[in-house]
This record gives sequence, structure tokens and C-alpha cells, in this order.
Amino acid sequence: MIQIAESTIDIHSLLNQWPLNRFQNQIVRKMAASHITYRYASIQHLMFELRVRGYIVEAAQALEKSDAGFANFKNARCNPSFWRLTEEGGFRIRNEVAPSLGILDIFQDGERYAFECTTAIVIVLYKAVLDALGSDIFDSLFAGLYLWNGNYDKDLGLNKSYEFDELPGDVRYIKNPQVDPDEMEWQGENLVVLGEGSYYGHGIGIGAVQNMIAELNRHRVPNAVESAYLVGEVLRPDFQYLSSYGNRQQVHFVLGPNHQVVWDHLLVAQIGSQVFIYI
Repeated sequence: MIQIAESTIDIHSLLNQWPLNRFQNQIVRKMAASHITYRYASIQHLMFELRVRGYIVEAAQALEKSDAGFANFKNARCNPSFWRLTEEGGFRIRNEVAPSLGILDIFQDGERYAFECTTAIVIVLYKAVLDALGSDIFDSLFAGLYLWNGNYDKDLGLNKSYEFDELPGDVRYIKNPQVDPDEMEWQGENLVVLGEGSYYGHGIGIGAVQNMIAELNRHRVPNAVESAYLVGEVLRPDFQYLSSYGNRQQVHFVLGPNHQVVWDHLLVAQIGSQVFIYI
């Protein structure tokens, strides 16, 4: 169920009043039908989460198309014009470079980069937050950005849950318990949930989770008997905390009786003929 300011929301009323795209509609319907209670201080907090989830999916798809390579920490590489490569295989943003520009370069000049799957997931999440908040806020929040393994800035606020509905934009993990010790980079695979049975895993690509498991099983010790498996947990950014930085200018106007407006990522509330758009 969905609660806004401690009041349970009727899904039909919500869908009638708020112009959601197909992706957002599917998420809201799954939330509303769940035994888990999704609590939000305001409708804007819910809409912010829906937008960021969409950006996470888009960022994962974009990273797959970027030609960024897969490499263990020893063989990691980055564009030296934006990042300093550390001894442990991490990327530290140069002092003279805005963090937002460093993130964008990974997607625009991907062939100059190579990293393992945990770093890839953090990059995807940063890109989604950048798309949601804009470069000025992003650069303020993530000054001195460092990309390495599961290292992330506290303002990203990643939370792990063990009771969850799998939703697009979530991060899952496949564990490979009998990995070949000579191929430890295949001990697991972090996945971004894209929706409709599709996942993104850096180094493997986009596909069904069964395909991801099959790929990891190719990198086990000889005569292994235990398959890789999807771990029963989910990782998510702190959407509500991040939404506090998503301040938006409010525009108010009145619709005539025969006017129709089409919205995509805008946050819109309508009361009678009065429409409030947060841009």
C-alpha cells in the first residue's frame, strides 16, 4: 500500500489525478498492491522516487551502450583528464574537474574506462542522481568524488532491505559461492533491475537473471556442485533524503475546459481547473 502523510492513497484516484508514464504506472500499481507499506511525506516525494528510478534504468542502459570495459581493480582504467587512477584501482575526481563532468565523461567516452561491476552500479546511481538534481546540486553534494568498489558518498544514502518488492531501479546481487579462486572477479554480479524480467550486469550485459547465473556458473571451481544464486536482498538509494534537494519552482495556471496538456517528467498536481507544475 502507499501512504502519503499517513493517509492510505486510493490507486485509482492517484492515477486519475497524476499523469504517470507507463513505467511509473507499473511501479505505483505494484506498490499499491503490496503488503509492504510505502510511506511518503508528500506526493512530491513519491514522484521524485519514480523519476529517479526511471533515471537509474536509463543510466544502466546508457552504460551498457557506452563501450566502458570490464576489468578487475588491478587492470582498471579511466580518462586521466577527469580522474586520477589510484593504486587500489579507484577513480578520484581531479580537483579542477566538476564531479558531474567526470560522471558524464564515463558515458560519453566509455572506451577509455574499465572497471568491475560494483563500481559500475555506483556510477549508474550517481548518473541517475545527477539527472534528477542537476549539476549544481550534484557537484555540491559529491565534491571530491571517489569511485572504487562499493565505496559511495554518504549523501547517496544506500539502504539494504530484506523484505521488498523488486522494482525497476533496484540493485540486486548474484553470489557465486564456488567461484574459481583464479577468477575472483566472478565471485558475484551486481544487477540493476530494468523491469519486465530484464537486468543489467556490467561485463555481462542486459538479459534475464537466469542468463546472468549461467555466466557466473562458467567461472566456478572444477566439479562445482553449488550454483550461483540471486541473493534475497535489495539495495536502494535514500530517495526521500535526496528529494529534499530536488527543490522545484512552482508554476500555477488555469486550464480551460477543452485544453489538454501532456507531461513527461514534470511533477504535476491538479485541483479542479487549477494546475500546479513543479519544473
